[in-house]
Amino acid sequence: MIKVGVIFGGESVEHEISIITAVQAMNYMDTSKYEVVPIYIGKDRNWYTGEALRDMATYKDLNNVSFMAKEVTLTKRDDKYILQKKNGLFKGVVNTIDVAFPIVHGKGVEDGSLAGYLETLNIPYVGSSMLGSAIGQDKVVQKQVMAACDIPIVDYVWFYDTEYQTDEDKILQNIKKLGYPVIVKPARLGSSVGIEVAKNEEEVKDAIEEAIKYDEKIIVEKMVENLKEVDCAVIGNYEDMECSLIGEMLTNNDFLTFEDKYLGKGSKKTGSKNQTGGKISNSGFKIPATLDKEVEEQVFKYSKEAFRCLNLSGVTRFDFLVDSKAKKVYVNEPNTIPGSLAFFFFTPAGKKYSKLLDELIKGAIKEYKTAKKKVTSFESNVLSTFDGAKGAKGIKGKMM
Repeated sequence: MIKVGVIFGGESVEHEISIITAVQAMNYMDTSKYEVVPIYIGKDRNWYTGEALRDMATYKDLNNVSFMAKEVTLTKRDDKYILQKKNGLFKGVVNTIDVAFPIVHGKGVEDGSLAGYLETLNIPYVGSSMLGSAIGQDKVVQKQVMAACDIPIVDYVWFYDTEYQTDEDKILQNIKKLGYPVIVKPARLGSSVGIEVAKNEEEVKDAIEEAIKYDEKIIVEKMVENLKEVDCAVIGNYEDMECSLIGEMLTNNDFLTFEDKYLGKGSKKTGSKNQTGGKISNSGFKIPATLDKEVEEQVFKYSKEAFRCLNLSGVTRFDFLVDSKAKKVYVNEPNTIPGSLAFFFFTPAGKKYSKLLDELIKGAIKEYKTAKKKVTSFESNVLSTFDGAKGAKGIKGKMM
């Protein structure tokens, strides 16, 4: 049986959302194939494991988690991936895993930080590479990459907090050129945290001050006219990818808010209960969306193109902005580890959540085996002829 280490939490404003997504996934995983090993990263960045971490009740008071689970570190020893005790004289083995399944959201974990650590350990893991994760987290960089791939995006302005503080008038002028209304966002957060719509310069100033609380990098986007927001998820990798059904966002606000996504306040329609006792995050969507065939084809086309050009794998949900009158589609942003792993976009088409999880794990193992076949080092050692200080002088001479 394959031991799957589900990693979640982290020092992020989306910490609690990560817990919800991870507990959902662990409860839907096929236990005839996989042994689930929960690995929780606290807000203090310490790592914990233990069966209590599979129960949502454990997280009612996050301060109690350290008493209900064992603090560990993930390391590699003798080709085994080990969760060992962090403290104490004898750092014994608490558990082992065969593959990692990161279910994290936000800056500090989803942005490639965790993927980079897992790559250093050389462990198979579900989801995008360090590069894809980093691009997917940065709303500015991803737009720059998509523009280079001729994928349609909205007009935008971006800047750092210190640039705004030193040259506010210039930045406000650039924003004015976009034309109001605009939407102001922290560039590297998710779950609609810190996002505000601004309809004039005074509102822009307030929105920027709010966004700066969360990130040093800010992006301001032109709002699309006749707006309809739709989403489409993609599963796979660059050589084999599959689109989900398209979902239409339902909200009474100017954009899908944090409350819409996770507290069910944007629409009267609510999701069904899941095995954690909470709501599955489909309350903000109508699936499938009601779209013209032309728009639907554009969404599928750009979902796959963006998935490829952004170096993504695993499952990603793409947010789209549609001008329903002009039938113009814009890619807004990817969510490289979407809430609930976007399973509710696949379920109506017949792919159950357990099947989706199975495909993600199998895909991670396949990608790992493929990567192992690539040349990563040479048998020859260039240092074998290195002659100490004399060799150093020789190298210095060639560099001058």
